[in-house]
Amino acid sequence: MRLHLVRHPKPLIESGICYGWLDCPAEDARSVAGMLLAELPCGLPVWSSPLRRCRELAAYLHARPMIDDRLAEMHFGAWEGQRWDDIPRAELDAWAADIAGYVPPGGESPRDLQRRALDFVASLTVPEAVIVTHAGVIRTLLAHWQGLPPERWTALNFAYGACTRVDVPR
Repeated sequence: MRLHLVRHPKPLIESGICYGWLDCPAEDARSVAGMLLAELPCGLPVWSSPLRRCRELAAYLHARPMIDDRLAEMHFGAWEGQRWDDIPRAELDAWAADIAGYVPPGGESPRDLQRRALDFVASLTVPEAVIVTHAGVIRTLLAHWQGLPPERWTALNFAYGACTRVDVPR
């Protein structure tokens, strides 16, 4: 199965703010969609995260994109909307010590995010699709398929509005 993993446009949020499930708007999705439509195959089904920064782009890529909660960004719990500098250092250190397993207060771990994203991919029955989602989702999926250990997950970076193509074995 071939997946076109698209990261949403740049969020309109102050720099240095922790956001995952925070439903913030993004820069002009129409212009990002124009660039993507020039490189994506025509007629593919489109799935999207339920968050606005993805939904708006997906609506320009397909008349009826399908929304799936499993494509949402990592839930940072009590950290959502806080400045990274204001999050207790001990909590950030605990996360750094256990990249995949640490759960921010009231949130989810990157491994939990990976499980739900892999569950979504396993549910697909099409040979090719466009997935409009977040860097965390793309990162954990690619880390799984590439067999990367958690300490290397953060090395995977994706530009806003960029498409990453991957062939997933069935």
